[in-house]
Amino acid sequence: MAKYINPYTDFGFKKLFGEEGNKDLLLDFLNQLLPAHHQIADLHFKNVENLPDLPSERKAIFDIHCKAVTGEHFIVEMQKAKVNFFKDRSLFYITFPIREQAKQGEWDFELTPIYMIAILDFKYDEEEEKLKFLRHVQLKDQDCEVFYDKLHFKFIQMPLFTKKEHELETHFDKWIYFLQKLETFDDIPAILQEPIFEKAFKTAEVANMTPEQRDEYEQSRMSYIELKEVANTATMEGRKKRELEIAKELKKNLVPKEIIKSSTGLSDEEIDRL
Repeated sequence: MAKYINPYTDFGFKKLFGEEGNKDLLLDFLNQLLPAHHQIADLHFKNVENLPDLPSERKAIFDIHCKAVTGEHFIVEMQKAKVNFFKDRSLFYITFPIREQAKQGEWDFELTPIYMIAILDFKYDEEEEKLKFLRHVQLKDQDCEVFYDKLHFKFIQMPLFTKKEHELETHFDKWIYFLQKLETFDDIPAILQEPIFEKAFKTAEVANMTPEQRDEYEQSRMSYIELKEVANTATMEGRKKRELEIAKELKKNLVPKEIIKSSTGLSDEEIDRL
């Protein structure tokens, strides 16, 4: 087992960001993503397990009620996104902190601002030129003007972060680097030798866990590995299907086999069978 936990597991994600004792880690991370008027002064967890009908989802979703330095209150829903239908999941999950604001009796329907922040350990299927490491989504009209300014989605595609240690420029860069590389570290890199990251490393160290926590983490880690394998298999099968469809169309148009091979990566036998 590695020295530090995998933060993409449900257990690891909750250990770093979902415990009362680590609210300072969460606050520091979130403030790198939020605008100046919503910098967090204080926060508390509304309900770490706010999906009673979906027990398998509970550990990876937090509803965080925040008070900004300006005094304004707002909500952050933070989740470790799963690969299948993650956009649908995001929209579904965001309905919980919206509906929970409903008040009995007379109510004018004024809502508290909400940010949904999702950490993705995968690249979702889009054209290569449109891929973005950090995507900020809002509800806009046909002229691309903001229609509603109280609902924000922020998607972080971790595989698209490619900076090396010597290239880290901002505090946010350091957080992403920490999360992306945590399980591979044997020691704390010099660039992360700051109090906030030193606490994060101490929190993430497997040796500091109780035997019960280690068992829970190992189960969580194995579940994560299994889900990743299923997702990778589905991706490979989808890619092969697209390659076969392209090759079939090229062959129908009498394109030479060598060009079909170089365009799709298929073998002679696979092309001959089409």
